[in-house]
Amino acid sequence: MEIIDEKPNDPHNPPMETEEIVSVLDHEAFAAKHMPDLGHDVKEFQVFHWRLQGWKKLDKKLTSPEFDCGGHKWRILLFPFGNSNAPPNDTVSVYLDYANPKGVKEGWHACAQFALVISNPHDPTIYTVSHAHHRFIAEECDWGFTRFSELRKLFHPQPGHNRPTIEEDSAMVSVYVRVLEDPTGVLWHNFVNYDSKKETGYVGLKNQGATCYMNSLLQSLFCTHYFRKAVYQIPTEDEHPTESVPLALQRVFYHLQTSDQPVGTTELTKSFGWKSLDSFLQHDVQEFNRVLQDKLESKMKGTRAEGAIAKLFVGKMKSYIKCVNVNYESSRIEEFNDIQLNVKGMKTLYDSFRDYVAVETLDGENKYQAEGFGLQDARKGIIFQSLPPVLHLQLKRYEYDMQRDAMVKINDRFEFPFEIDLDEFLDETADRSKLWKYKLHGVLVHSGDLHGGHYFALIKPDRDTRWLKFDDDRVTPVTDREVLEENYGGEPLNGVVPQTQRNQVRAMKRFTNAYMLVYICETAIDEVLAPFTEDDTPPHLKRRLDEERVQMEAKKKEREEQHLFLTAKVITDETFSRHEGFDLAVFDERNWPLSDLPTFRVLKQETYSIFKSRVAQHFGYPESQIRLWVLVNRQNKTVRPDTHIPENEPSLTVEVIRNNMAVRQQSDLRLYLDILPDPSKKIQLDNAGTIMVFLKHFDTTRQSLFGIGKIHMPRASKVSDLIPIINERMRWASGTPLKLYEEIKPGMIELMKPKYTFTQSEIQDGDIICFQVDIPDKEVHDLESQGLYSNPQQFYDFLQNRVMVLFRPKFDEPDADQPEFSLVLSKKQNYDAMAAKVGEHLKHEPIKLRFTTTHATNGAAKSILKRSLNQSITEIISPSYVTPSTTVILYEKLDVSIVELETKRSLKVVWTGIHNKEESTHPFLLPKTSMVHDLTEHLSKQVQLTPTGTGRIRAFEVAKDGRTQKEFTGSEMIGNIPDPVELFAEEIPREELEAEDHDKIINVFHFTRDVARTHGVPFKFVVKPGERFSETKKRLQHRLGVLDKDFLRFKFALIQMATFKQPSYIEDDDNIYDHKFAPEDCLGLDHVDKSGKARGGAGEKAIFIRG
Repeated sequence: MEIIDEKPNDPHNPPMETEEIVSVLDHEAFAAKHMPDLGHDVKEFQVFHWRLQGWKKLDKKLTSPEFDCGGHKWRILLFPFGNSNAPPNDTVSVYLDYANPKGVKEGWHACAQFALVISNPHDPTIYTVSHAHHRFIAEECDWGFTRFSELRKLFHPQPGHNRPTIEEDSAMVSVYVRVLEDPTGVLWHNFVNYDSKKETGYVGLKNQGATCYMNSLLQSLFCTHYFRKAVYQIPTEDEHPTESVPLALQRVFYHLQTSDQPVGTTELTKSFGWKSLDSFLQHDVQEFNRVLQDKLESKMKGTRAEGAIAKLFVGKMKSYIKCVNVNYESSRIEEFNDIQLNVKGMKTLYDSFRDYVAVETLDGENKYQAEGFGLQDARKGIIFQSLPPVLHLQLKRYEYDMQRDAMVKINDRFEFPFEIDLDEFLDETADRSKLWKYKLHGVLVHSGDLHGGHYFALIKPDRDTRWLKFDDDRVTPVTDREVLEENYGGEPLNGVVPQTQRNQVRAMKRFTNAYMLVYICETAIDEVLAPFTEDDTPPHLKRRLDEERVQMEAKKKEREEQHLFLTAKVITDETFSRHEGFDLAVFDERNWPLSDLPTFRVLKQETYSIFKSRVAQHFGYPESQIRLWVLVNRQNKTVRPDTHIPENEPSLTVEVIRNNMAVRQQSDLRLYLDILPDPSKKIQLDNAGTIMVFLKHFDTTRQSLFGIGKIHMPRASKVSDLIPIINERMRWASGTPLKLYEEIKPGMIELMKPKYTFTQSEIQDGDIICFQVDIPDKEVHDLESQGLYSNPQQFYDFLQNRVMVLFRPKFDEPDADQPEFSLVLSKKQNYDAMAAKVGEHLKHEPIKLRFTTTHATNGAAKSILKRSLNQSITEIISPSYVTPSTTVILYEKLDVSIVELETKRSLKVVWTGIHNKEESTHPFLLPKTSMVHDLTEHLSKQVQLTPTGTGRIRAFEVAKDGRTQKEFTGSEMIGNIPDPVELFAEEIPREELEAEDHDKIINVFHFTRDVARTHGVPFKFVVKPGERFSETKKRLQHRLGVLDKDFLRFKFALIQMATFKQPSYIEDDDNIYDHKFAPEDCLGLDHVDKSGKARGGAGEKAIFIRG
């Protein structure tokens, strides 16, 4: 037995893997071969050998002597014939065991990499080895291999060896242990019972589905204390959190400050105007950041916070063209909120900045036309005039790949430092009285590819706090290496792992890399990250949220104590009078809302006398004037009062009443409140000779059925004795003829025989008798000819088959023209009856309505209903595995009949005229075999063409990126155009039709600030040789028909798709004709979107924030 100290391997210089024979006693070589470098610093490395003899006679379980490594005591745990989890006597089980785990302080852990070896005692090159790594904790204090090796393999020579591992019944069991440094305390943590607040002082944000991109940015903004204070300064006292973005954001920030649990963001996304589906769409962090800051900036106007966002995030840059040989410069100064830097072809952040401000020389054929100086050699570029205190750097990890004709993610290695001096990138006129040194504050990371993945943030909240990883609901400490090296990106050549690194765990293709960097100017750190105090939180917010927290605690306590309580629902004569249906109330019916009944939360052990006192007080009656009946589920599936609760048992509890008098399995106790007209008659009512009967009135005029109360009748009296009592109660003339029916159960409503007694009619307590005025046959015929009900049996049949259906507009939010509404239908009715009722409600022709069923789980559109099938309502709402209380059907108000739709195609064309404005929308219904040129011909008769124009119309779609037209040739069949489609048409300008051969026709599109934020409709435009851009602009203004004052706000940029350079803004003296236009290159018009119809980019749904 021996313990030998060895120096740890250098993780940066992994040993070469060779096929040399290695001895168990050559510790360095053995560890290099069998223990891969995990990329963590080694605290201590130890090797321990344990010689064993008489293997076959060993105990079933053995532990080796203890040894020290990394400040911990260890030992080998051996089961020579397998432990209880493995088949007996055919395997060896061996583990590394943490010795005496109970003898160390609570919460201990040790991270160890180890290799367990059994070797020949005479030839240490013959061995069996397995390696692993583990975080040893009190709950998992041994780790190893249950099936380390089959015994027969150890006792017999294996291929390539002439001796067995266990020879002469002896062997050496060894363990190689590397105890690793765990600077963060969470290495290989399983995060069971992990407490972010306790370990880091911060809590995470819950992910709503795909909101990790939002969570990472919100944590970054939360940790920018100046920003958080500014958000808190927006007045929100009178606002509602789901309708106000500032208030919802304030609440999220306050919860992040004070909660010890992950914080939800549902209120915030609701305030954005997002639906649940929007939370499952992943968006671009940069776009989300800009939209959020625009919204907050507008909300800060006129408040103490006004200007805070500009002060924090806005810098200035100058675009210039400077002549080399003459004293002439053209320049423009612009503000920016973030900087987009190239990653492709760049090694470091410095390289990207140098690329950003790189000077382009305009000479030779590319000389610059300088006003008053003619063609001149010039230098063109961008230089920063000032940088903001908080610098948001967007790394362009996504680019357009020409060969693949698709966007791809750039996973190239790109290094960025903890500190960077940006002085060299500032103009000579910049303020040099301050240093332009920046410190890294945050790294927003994307893990995955173009189509999805995961975002998280690495943030250093202040000067003194260590770097933390904010990964949705978990916050953990991280090392400097995890902040920088692990997020540089980079991948092996051709995706192949070099031979020398086959065993290196780190040699993996990397899809995890930095996507956005946040730097803070060193001179501004103390202001931007100034400590947050209690006074910085608005009192109204604290008060409001503290009250909500108390309410939540009360609800939580209520939930925890729920098992001690039961719910009592009380039917009264008043609720019965509003009930239209079977029994006295609706307790559980799939297609109908439950009755709204007075409800009491009652301790199960509460005595009946106390409960009765509460009920009497609630309804305002003396206790002596009420009694409560228990409702039971009868065998015929009805729910009726059965017997009243005895009042002479003072110890009777509510739970005993529920268990003994109702149904034990039922979660609630259902009761009827019986108001006694004269307490002195109570004894008579208890007489076995009387029964309590409930009455319902079917009104043929109103087509209604409602409760009229109850009555106590002698059992021996006749059914006809009820008639004068009912006439008196209804204030009808005495002698009014009535028909009486017994409501036995759904589907069984029987006409009663007036001469029978109640006993002969088998009437008992709680039974229901329905009455109607007896009407003549002619009136019966008139009612039935109108599709109305003439007697209770027909009406009860309707009730049995009725269903509440909710109708919603399919594509639009509900409004006055397209409301959301509910209708009561019978399952026996068919499609046409449903369409007629909906048409009547909407005042729209039923034949011009189209219906779509929905998924019960999420309300999404399922399938369009075909009128030709004329399905019954039962078939339309066919039962699903989920049983919602309300069926939802979507409707569309069409301009044409659905019969025509089957052979024709309905299309809407947006007309943009000659001036590229969305002037009108024109619906068409044409045979599916029509051509696009037929469509434009029909359109030409509905729109106003320019009198002196070409009379030619171009039909087109807009490309997914919103930058170009996808023009139709005219010969396409409209039935083959994919659905859904957004069609546009414009008048082709004379200038374009009559363009000379040497003219160029280019694509032009509208955007706001960022080329991805397109809006409006793209168009084509003619550029002419030798024309200065100042003249080109005049033609552009004429083409667009824009007023001078509005056109002054336009900026113009050359967008080169292939190179993905920053938009190159155009000066008046430029000549864009000289640019060698690739097919994808466009002219971009940068101006504010006043249409409200932003397109977003790359075919994705654009982010919007409404509240």
